[in-house]
This record gives sequence, C-alpha cells and structure tokens, in this order.
Amino acid sequence: MKKIVQMFLVISIISALLLYATSKLNSSQGFTSSDTLTIYNWGDYIDTDLIDRFEEETGIKVIYETFDSNEAMMTKIEQGGTTYDVAVPSEYMIDKMREENLLIPLDHSKLPNLKNIDERFIDLPFDPENKYSVPYFWGTVGIVYNSKMLGGKEITSWEDLWDHDLKNQILLTDGAREIMGMGLNSLNYSLNDTNEKHLQEAKTKLDSLTPNIKAIVGDESRMLLETQEAAIGIVWSGVASEIMAENEDLEYVVPKEGSNLWFDNMVIPKTTKNVNAAHQFINFMLDPEVAAQNTEYVSYSTPNKAALEYLPEDVVKDERFYPSPQLTDKLEVYKNIGKKKLARYNDLFLEFKMHRK
Repeated sequence: MKKIVQMFLVISIISALLLYATSKLNSSQGFTSSDTLTIYNWGDYIDTDLIDRFEEETGIKVIYETFDSNEAMMTKIEQGGTTYDVAVPSEYMIDKMREENLLIPLDHSKLPNLKNIDERFIDLPFDPENKYSVPYFWGTVGIVYNSKMLGGKEITSWEDLWDHDLKNQILLTDGAREIMGMGLNSLNYSLNDTNEKHLQEAKTKLDSLTPNIKAIVGDESRMLLETQEAAIGIVWSGVASEIMAENEDLEYVVPKEGSNLWFDNMVIPKTTKNVNAAHQFINFMLDPEVAAQNTEYVSYSTPNKAALEYLPEDVVKDERFYPSPQLTDKLEVYKNIGKKKLARYNDLFLEFKMHRK
C-alpha cells in the first residue's frame, strides 16, 4: 500500500513539473493565458491547417489535447487540473455538464457566424436556445455492409441482422448506448427507453444475435471492414463515409425502424481562462469556408448550411450522409437518462458481452 501511495505521489509531482515547465515555456515565448487557447477535442477531429491559420490570423497560441470518450472528457474537466477553453462533447453530455455547472453561457453577440448553422440543428432539447453549445458535426448511427460479400443482399433494417445467413459477419461498436439502442429500436422501442421490461427484452434479443457477431470492437472496425474480415459493421456515419471511400462495394443505411441522430458541439468549460479567445475560435470554425475545409478533412456531416456551397455537389446531395428532414425527424437524439439508468444500460451491455463468451 505504501508503495502505491509513493508511486501516486511521484506521478503527481511529475505531472505538476510538466505543467509548470509547459507554462514557463509558453511564457518564455511570450505567451500568457490571455493569448493562449487550450482546446479539448476528439482525436483526428479537426484539420490542423485550420489551427495554424487561426494562430496566424489572431496571434493566439493554440494548445490542442484529445480525448477518446465523453466520460473521460467530463472527468478531466470536473477535476479542473487543466484550463480548457473549448471542448467538443456530444449532445447528451452537454445536458450532464449543464447539470454539474461545468459550462459557461455563450455570448451570442460574439458569434455572428452562428447564423450559418442550419435552423433544424438549432434550439434542440439538450440545449434550448443554444445557451451553452454550438453544433460542430452531426450524423447518424447505422449499418455499413459489403454487398459483394453478401452476394448482393440488401440490408434496410436492424431486423435484417438476425438473418441466419450472416453467421460471424457482424462487427458491433463497443458502446452501450449504441448497441442497447439497436436492440430497443429493433423491437420498435425508443433508444432512450428506460422501462426495465423493455430493456430486458432488448438484451435477450441481442443475445440471440450472438452467432452472427464476429467481434465487438472500437476503431478496429474500419480496418476489418476495409480488409473484408467482416461484411457488416454498426458504425457512425462519418466512419462509414471514410471506409466507403476505400471500397466501392460498401453501402451505408440508416435502419427503417429508427436510429440515433447525434451531434458533437463546441462549448466553453468552466475551466476557461480565455473566454474571448474561446468565442473567437468558435466563431472562426463557423465561417463557411473554414467549416467546409474542416468537413472535407474529417468526412463527417457539417451543420453549417452556408458551408454546403463550398463542398462538392456529390457530397452534399448524398442522402446517406445528408439525409432529408423527413428522415432526420424520425431519428432520436440520445437523452441524458440519469446515472442510475445509464448504469443499467452499461450492466446489461456487459452481460451481453459476457454471454458471447
């Protein structure tokens, strides 16, 4: 026990020294908190040329850090050790961060480019009047499949995945909300359902899918689908777009029973020490040409309506990734279902994973 405590103390001291050294280095180069901006975003989720451009245009130094889950991001901000000025959480996490008083309200007078956002992505339930957040990217959760490997078989619904001919052909993403949501949607329940009976039904149905599941994976799904190790993957639309560019035999569909409509959003955490620079950066990213360049790099769908005219016509007219309002109106945004119910989702998902073994 004493060794663990000593190790923890050593790690804490090293972290503090690194933070101090970084601070001194920035100061020695003429940068202070007033002209430094620290951004916390998902990995490989911005065109870094745009960061260079922002620094050149504003004289503000950008420190860029990444996270791999909403939960990890929120925990780091809660701890308050790093003064993040801009973060990019998903919609349900914004609701949780508001509850925990981890965000500051946006000053819309400093965001004139907010007018460029498509009206259907403004004033959503997770952040009424966009008091705390601005849309960054959006998309769906759906099914990508290799029509050639499936002998021309077409997939249009979640229910199609239970076909006995698909044995050992499906990759599931390692996410409780996504996979429990798939189970619920396949039974025509809401993917935000918290009824215990419905949750048990969804878990039982997922158990019956086990023979068709090749693996439950994270980012590896891209490689496995590209190399035809599996014919089907449950993925986010942006991932589908990326891998489809590498293989013309791949198709993407949003299942007819329904699915998730997700949003990643720019916010200003309570940890900020540079509110003005945070607003400058958010407004910069809302510029139509900037948003278009970022969209071409990331491959996800932009909520910036004005940016669409700067994107290739075949991209913006592809309804797989820019679905019509008629379809998006049928999809559901993840709601903040509370810690207790989220824990129940996680427990059932873990039971499902253990059942496969």
